[in-house]
Amino acid sequence: MNISYLLPHRFKRIGWFVFIPSCILGFLVVALDFEPDWLDLYLPAIFIDSFSDSQERLIGIIKSNFLNEIFGVLIIVSGLFVAFSKENNEDEYISNIRLNSLVWATYVNYAVLIIAILFVYDFTFLWVMIFNMFTILIFFIIRFNWKLMKLKKSLNHEK
Repeated sequence: MNISYLLPHRFKRIGWFVFIPSCILGFLVVALDFEPDWLDLYLPAIFIDSFSDSQERLIGIIKSNFLNEIFGVLIIVSGLFVAFSKENNEDEYISNIRLNSLVWATYVNYAVLIIAILFVYDFTFLWVMIFNMFTILIFFIIRFNWKLMKLKKSLNHEK
C-alpha cells in the first residue's frame, strides 16, 4: 500500500535514537532548571512581553537560554519520525491501527487538557500547557506501538 504522507522506514530508527534521550534529558533540564551560560543568546522573538522589560513589542531581539528550545524541537521532530515512519510491512490493517491510535491519542490528550482547565490554576497551568504540546505525540507513539506489539504477539502465537 502506497501511503504518501508517511516517512521512509529508516527514519523510525533515527527518531528513536534521538527521541528517548531527548525526552529524558529535556525532562531533567526542566526539572533541575539547568541553563548553561554558554547557551544564553540574543535571539529574534515575536510577541515580546517580558517581566523585566516594561515595553511590549511585536518583534525584537531578546536574551534567552536556548536549551529548552533545542530539546523541544528535538522531541517534536524525532517524535514525528517515530510516529509517522512506515513500518516494514505497512498494510491496510497497520494503517487502521495508526488511524485509531491517532484518534485515541487526540481524545486522551484533550481529556487531560479539560481536566487541567477545570482543576489546575495559575503558573502550574502554564507548565501543563507546555507539556501538553508533546503529549498527543507521546500518547500516539505509546498506543500505536503497544497495538503493534499486541498484533505481532498474536501473529507469533498463531504460528
